[in-house]
Amino acid sequence: MNIRPSAAIRNNYNEIAELCKRTGEPVYLTKNGEGDLVVMDLESFERREKMLKLREELMAVEDARKHGAKGHTIEDVVDAMRAAVAEVRNG
Repeated sequence: MNIRPSAAIRNNYNEIAELCKRTGEPVYLTKNGEGDLVVMDLESFERREKMLKLREELMAVEDARKHGAKGHTIEDVVDAMRAAVAEVRNG
């Protein structure tokens, strides 16, 4: 875990930006010894947001399944995949 005082972002922006990009991890900034902000590079943030969105979607599908939503057979999925491939091939 990377922890820096809040003044570090003002005094060492390039160093903190490089650390975020190199490690893919957030840097936690403190103010008066207490947690205040989290800084991370844009690529890592976007990846994390996509993972969270996917998790929410998967949880919603699982919840719907638990409450009786009809699923798809393997044959349905194979047919849909073949149709998608054919659509891509045919433009």
